[in-house]
Amino acid sequence: MVRNVVVGRLRAGVELSALEPGLTAIAALDPPGLVSLALGVDARLREELWDFAITSDFADEDAYRAYDADPEHGRVRRELFAPFCEQIARVQLVL
Repeated sequence: MVRNVVVGRLRAGVELSALEPGLTAIAALDPPGLVSLALGVDARLREELWDFAITSDFADEDAYRAYDADPEHGRVRRELFAPFCEQIARVQLVL
């Protein structure tokens, strides 16, 4: 299994609500091999953390790579996250 973890920080002055369309779009994707998905905005329990996180588990590396290359997934990243984010970090763990 491959776990994909994404965290992001918004640009100064961007409200957390700007993430709603992107998070909704990610949740609506139904890629083959997706085992589980958890996403949301930070609960603000500590200071100076990331603003959102997306964690998705895929059955195998091929399923993750197909998702990563999916045109609709790419559009969501470009149009619904990139304009609002100062920084996005990603890591894939093989479990």
